[in-house]
Amino acid sequence: MTRYYFDIRDDTGLYPDEEGLECETQREAEVEAARTLADLARDLAPMDEQRDVAVEVRTNLERVFQAALIFNRSRVTQ
Repeated sequence: MTRYYFDIRDDTGLYPDEEGLECETQREAEVEAARTLADLARDLAPMDEQRDVAVEVRTNLERVFQAALIFNRSRVTQ
């Protein structure tokens, strides 16, 4: 098993994961990153204060992938 670390990055900085999680496959780590993003989306501020947020996944050896929530909304003029 490989230990993956799920660091959180937003507009205010990087919050490193000090513990990590052992996963049998990278796919399992990808699913965990998606779950983490879903949890973060539920906990984020109201839409007028939304910030982009990413989960940067790494092992002890290298960065593996990044999953992100990007808030891009159009302003509609009336």
